[in-house]
Amino acid sequence: MATLRRYDLDWLRVIAILAVYLHHVGMPFNGDDFHIMNTDSSKLLDDMMVFFEQFRLPLLFLISGTGTIFAFSKRTWIQFTKERAVRLLVPLFFGVLIIVPPQTYFEHINEYASYFEVYKNADFGINHLWFIENLFWISLAVIPLILFLKSSKSNRLLCFFEQITAKKFGVFFGVLPLILILISSKKYFPSDSKDILNLSSTFYYGFFFVMGILFASAEGTWIHLKQFRKLNAVLFIISTIVFYAYYFMPSEWISPYLTINQRWNLWYIVCCLVGWTFVTTLLGYAQIWFNKKSVLVQKLNEAIYPFYILHQTVLIVLAYYIIQFELNIPLKMLLLLVTSFPIIILIYRFLVYPFKITRVLFGMKKRV
Repeated sequence: MATLRRYDLDWLRVIAILAVYLHHVGMPFNGDDFHIMNTDSSKLLDDMMVFFEQFRLPLLFLISGTGTIFAFSKRTWIQFTKERAVRLLVPLFFGVLIIVPPQTYFEHINEYASYFEVYKNADFGINHLWFIENLFWISLAVIPLILFLKSSKSNRLLCFFEQITAKKFGVFFGVLPLILILISSKKYFPSDSKDILNLSSTFYYGFFFVMGILFASAEGTWIHLKQFRKLNAVLFIISTIVFYAYYFMPSEWISPYLTINQRWNLWYIVCCLVGWTFVTTLLGYAQIWFNKKSVLVQKLNEAIYPFYILHQTVLIVLAYYIIQFELNIPLKMLLLLVTSFPIIILIYRFLVYPFKITRVLFGMKKRV
């Protein structure tokens, strides 16, 4: 399983990162605390984005987990660690020093006399590159698990896992440990921070990462994801209805009966239901829609990592100027979309793709 190229996973990786990009296009306009904020905000946009937040990153972490199995398949654990360091830590340090500072400058532009004061004050941050940092540490943490799964000692576990997912609701019940992890960890780490030390976030996304590893290791589970895709789609639709029913429910309807902690726990449950059912549904349908050899997806898969590293900086710089225009929110979003996307592509094509040093700095493999 781990030695075969899965083009459906390549497509899902591209789709997941493009979804992150589109989400960030809307961030200046949804009323949340983003780096650059428009004066007016759209409640409708916020109501839509809070839904998509439940599965865009879980999908990305799960796909990264499956990719970890592929990366490990031809390497020892030492070689794997070196490969992760080169492809994750090098872009992370480069990003913190070069890619992220423009975000800091435009976010606090009135506090700086010049751009170079960002460096003079050592105002460095990780920003959107938190995903790369988390991916590195989680990848190292799961090395013992991967070594176990590669050994014959894991046969009984993988067989048991396949037997569970062969049941009609077997895949769906994977949401139960996810709910338990999120509710229990939120008691001690209530923050929404994506810092690696905020264990409620790390354990939550780590669960999807580990499930990606298990899915990639248990060959029969992929068959079950495809087999039960329609059922999982129905469960996703039901979860969506429950999610929005709770989201829009007036607080005075339930506040007399539930404590604030209990209400938050219900919120965590509906979020887990939407995230898990969407991801498992998409993994099933992707085997039908996307698992075909494609030159296009090979090129997109090569470009998508640099695209991710670049996208938020380009968006923030452009958004700083666009939000000052006398336009409505849909037009500003459209303008941000149609200007940022080609700029990111041009930077990639002419400054990143052709050169050995920039390919290394952006976590790309050598040109074949």
